[in-house]
Amino acid sequence: MSGILNVLGIGLCLIGAGFFLAGTVGLLRFPDSLCRLHALTKADNLGLGFMVLGLAVESDSLAVAGKLALIWLLALLAGASACYLIARTTVHDPGGGPE
Repeated sequence: MSGILNVLGIGLCLIGAGFFLAGTVGLLRFPDSLCRLHALTKADNLGLGFMVLGLAVESDSLAVAGKLALIWLLALLAGASACYLIARTTVHDPGGGPE
């Protein structure tokens, strides 16, 4: 059973690494900042989720898995907030700029 869990954990981490790679390719290839933000936040959130799942499968205790889930939740909240603020600034300048 331990061998199956190791293979599952490694597979989930590899899937997560694939999402990180896809987000990086999207960041480099997409034409404007909004498309780049979309690719980066969506792919990185999924990539981190799969990494957390893989590490939680590999962990020995439920406490470690819970801490990993809390880290993922914090990263989801921080990524969504930062993406929103960057996109809002990109679409319209709330300060109006110098006149």
